[in-house]
Amino acid sequence: MKRWDRWRDGLLIGVGLAAGSFAMALTFGATAVHAGLPAFAVVVMSLVTFSGSAQFAFVTALASGGGLVPALGSASLINLRFVPMAAACSQALRGGPWRRAVEAQAVVDGSWAAAQQPDGSVKRDTLIPATLVQWPAWVTGTAIGAYAAPPTTIFYRLGLDVIFPAFFAVLLVDVIRQRPDLRIAMACSGLLTALMLWFLPAGPALLVGATPALLTVRTGRSA
Repeated sequence: MKRWDRWRDGLLIGVGLAAGSFAMALTFGATAVHAGLPAFAVVVMSLVTFSGSAQFAFVTALASGGGLVPALGSASLINLRFVPMAAACSQALRGGPWRRAVEAQAVVDGSWAAAQQPDGSVKRDTLIPATLVQWPAWVTGTAIGAYAAPPTTIFYRLGLDVIFPAFFAVLLVDVIRQRPDLRIAMACSGLLTALMLWFLPAGPALLVGATPALLTVRTGRSA
């Protein structure tokens, strides 16, 4: 089977995810510029980071007067979720250390959720092509938002401010559909995260809240 035939479904999935990523990137680019960051720096951030939640956390912390260190800390804490996500994909990656490190860059939220299989494995031919479509959409959207810099109120009027939570909600539903054995663990994680948000910043709260789901995945794989 040719690579195109193997990757076709992943590319098609990536197109759908890229549409949401593009809309979020528009919002991020404009928000970051209005927060005081230069447009070129915002685009570079999307080029090398490609993590919407971490980038929004960085800009939000910086705009609220928290300073560079707290902003970097918030972004880093949120991006720690990629450690267990990448570990779950380790069996799907190929080649030596350098190639595996490059392929691991495809582990982003939408692609990772779409590549989940009922047996707990990750489909490489979905993971990589889906990310290859999303990355240019994220960078392009960021550039347009950063250099056009429309008033952020327009995003609220258009309802784009709800795209970010809706995007993750759709990913959660998709994972639950693929892995029904995780429903209880995910429900516990959601409740625990909501509780922790009363006492902790978003990054640490998400890490604490993810514990039940991570423990369930670990137990299920070691069984």
